[in-house]
Amino acid sequence: MSAQPQFSVSVYQNEYLSDGAAEVNAIVTVTSTGTPAGPSTARAAQIVMVDCSGSMDYPPTKMAAARQATKAAIDAIRDGVPFAVVAGTHVARMVFPGTEYLVPADASTRAAAKAAVDRLTAGGGTAIGQWLALADRLFTGHEGAIRHAILLTDGKDEHESPPDLDAAIARCEGRFTCDCRGVGTDWVVAELRRVAQGLLGTVDIVADPRGLAADFEAMIGNAMGKAVADVRLRLWSPQGASVKFVKQVAPAVADLTAKRVATGPLAGDYPTGAWGAESRDYHVCVAVRPGTVGDEMLAARASLVMIDSSGQASVLGQGLIRAVWTDDAALSTKINRQVAHYTGQAELADAIQSGLEARKNGDLDTATAKLGRAVQLAAQSGNEDTAKLLSKVVDVEDPATGTVRLKARVADADEMALDTRSSKTVRVGKGSKN
Repeated sequence: MSAQPQFSVSVYQNEYLSDGAAEVNAIVTVTSTGTPAGPSTARAAQIVMVDCSGSMDYPPTKMAAARQATKAAIDAIRDGVPFAVVAGTHVARMVFPGTEYLVPADASTRAAAKAAVDRLTAGGGTAIGQWLALADRLFTGHEGAIRHAILLTDGKDEHESPPDLDAAIARCEGRFTCDCRGVGTDWVVAELRRVAQGLLGTVDIVADPRGLAADFEAMIGNAMGKAVADVRLRLWSPQGASVKFVKQVAPAVADLTAKRVATGPLAGDYPTGAWGAESRDYHVCVAVRPGTVGDEMLAARASLVMIDSSGQASVLGQGLIRAVWTDDAALSTKINRQVAHYTGQAELADAIQSGLEARKNGDLDTATAKLGRAVQLAAQSGNEDTAKLLSKVVDVEDPATGTVRLKARVADADEMALDTRSSKTVRVGKGSKN
């Protein structure tokens, strides 16, 4: 039996509102501790989906690197964890095992899987929704396990329509998590971002195929370290109040608002996926009835809930989001440090994505304004990694004011790296709650 982590929930907010104000903002920090370092012993299941379309042979180093990375992933799977390898083209087919089921990892099955991977060749098109559908079928029967998939592609999802892909993602939501990687520069960031956001995973570029093996190994290692399969943020708000949005804001921005599942007339669950030893921050915004000076209310109760294999829920931790109306402007106008920081980080991600889209569409004025604002926000928040990525797309004249000039020539890999990593955030210190 795996050691169960201990969860804590902390709320950071300025609870004081001005007369008539009707919106409450808070950062809910969830921290999981107590899990052993290294691999977990929790039930898990793993699938690797490898793009085998014709473009993977141009250059041939891509296909060779994909084979090597998949074998590295297989070696990193914990003994006893059921796994499979899927080849993706305009259809999805089993690489290992030969039929649609998962087999436990051991020395024999790993060797057989790696031998099958060595025989992979490139040919055909790309239909990512088909790959996801096969992974979904393979995970059937493993509902109590921590279900994780890796999806690698090098090209556009050209053999199905966007609604087809969206429908496939929707069917897989809540079924498994999926980390997506694009190799080279001919794939579409927005497509993989849709998969990753829908399936609570990550998306990144591996511009140089030689970096694939280490990346695959790290993703498997992270998945093998998870100890709890299905954790949800449950928000209860009183009659007359409603949750406007819920966003994960650290370690990356991810909007969970549309994923709400009602658990009663006044409560709803937002999925957070599997957990190991880690900490994440969530921005919760609640609309309340406008109050008058002297009014106080509980705007929301944030509970962390674990769902077991039978569907039963147990509360792991809880925090309260309050609202107090005051005529003291010094109190009501003070912006909580955590709320301000993460509001800026969310704006930073949006500014980068909007700026790159405008640049692609030839709207250079908007691109300059948006990317300049991104430079300013990155500087203000100390997000040095994003600032470095931005400097490869724009010439920075003054980071404090966001004065920039678009570079005349930008490498595709640099632009795509900025786009895929735009949602990664830096954390703010938690010195005080206000």
